[in-house]
Amino acid sequence: MTETPDDVTKILGSNEHVQVYIRQQFYHPKINVDSVVITNERIILRHPHAAGLKKDYTDFNYRDISNVVMKKGIIRSTVSCTLRFGGEPLALNELRNPDAEKAYGLIRENLARLQSPSNAQAVGTPPANPQSGTSSTTTTVTTTTTPNPT
Repeated sequence: MTETPDDVTKILGSNEHVQVYIRQQFYHPKINVDSVVITNERIILRHPHAAGLKKDYTDFNYRDISNVVMKKGIIRSTVSCTLRFGGEPLALNELRNPDAEKAYGLIRENLARLQSPSNAQAVGTPPANPQSGTSSTTTTVTTTTTPNPT
């Protein structure tokens, strides 16, 4: 794990901080090394190209991830995140085992923190402090069962 590049720190939110920055390393030389940035709010994939002069970013919010799995190899591992709305899983391939373990632990921790019932608001539930001029409707459904005589 190395120091976070300036171009990544410039795209972070005001309350967002980098938990780990991992450069994906391969056995063969490669000019454009992809890297993974795990923050307290999202996972950012950094894709430099054109000899490092240009960079593309792809990010995944933890609320869009339903599960994370680590496939550990002898030297390298893969961390796969299943996306909530389908599609190909986010796969962080060819990570050194210590980096993969750190990434897996942080992603799992952030998923638990951001998807806990205390942070999640049920669909259709009005906000806690409705503004004046708004109204909300509550519907209650009661089900009654009678014992079956035998």
